[in-house]
Amino acid sequence: MNLTLQILGAASAMPISDMNPSAQALRVHGRLLLIDCGEGTQQQMRRQHLSFLKVKAVFISHIHGDHIFGIFGVLSTMAMYGRTEALDLFAPKSFAPILKFYLSYFSEGMNYEINFHPLDCKQPELVYELRGVPVYAFPLRHKIDCFGYRFGDWYAYCSDTAPFPELAGWLQGVRTIYHETTYLREWADKAGKYYHSTTDDAARCARDAGAKHLLIGHYTSRVRDYGRFASECREIFPQTTAVRDGDVFEID
Repeated sequence: MNLTLQILGAASAMPISDMNPSAQALRVHGRLLLIDCGEGTQQQMRRQHLSFLKVKAVFISHIHGDHIFGIFGVLSTMAMYGRTEALDLFAPKSFAPILKFYLSYFSEGMNYEINFHPLDCKQPELVYELRGVPVYAFPLRHKIDCFGYRFGDWYAYCSDTAPFPELAGWLQGVRTIYHETTYLREWADKAGKYYHSTTDDAARCARDAGAKHLLIGHYTSRVRDYGRFASECREIFPQTTAVRDGDVFEID
């Protein structure tokens, strides 16, 4: 089975002129799964020719703005395109009042249902399946409730998180891992303070999980040479790619 990953946004919270905040699209047999929806997601979908009507489910890691500010636009545009198929939306339970606010003010003319699945798991838990690809949610270690997602043995998404020993075990057998690298190793103190990861943290996780390929992103805006992130990771895990908006990866 082949899955196609398209990077819609690879930046962290601070705006960067040439990079959007976190968002990805995973294509499974012609259908789409959205992973996080940072600001500008719908524009990126248009640029990359992704159909709003082919999105089967949305997976939100946590409710920090750089991961959800684009969700209202995506949901509204789906309605304007005449969507009638129900949409599954997975997010921490803290997303419930945000969704309620949206539906209270902006749901006029919406002809599709949003099936909200609140997450509160303490270890990997099967939450969804699409055409032979099971999706597991698992908790990450951040300042607020935050979840990663494992799409079978093909791909795993680890957004904002400090390193913790269980993670590599939960990712055993995954071919390609996306792991945030907000900071270079010289800023390990900041990573610890804000519950983020360094390049070394991400590379060790991929190595210990036995992955074939590591994708990194969520870069601090203090560094504009993204190759520095990849170079540090490759000292520990050579098969590392620093992603940019618009990148496309075939995962098999």
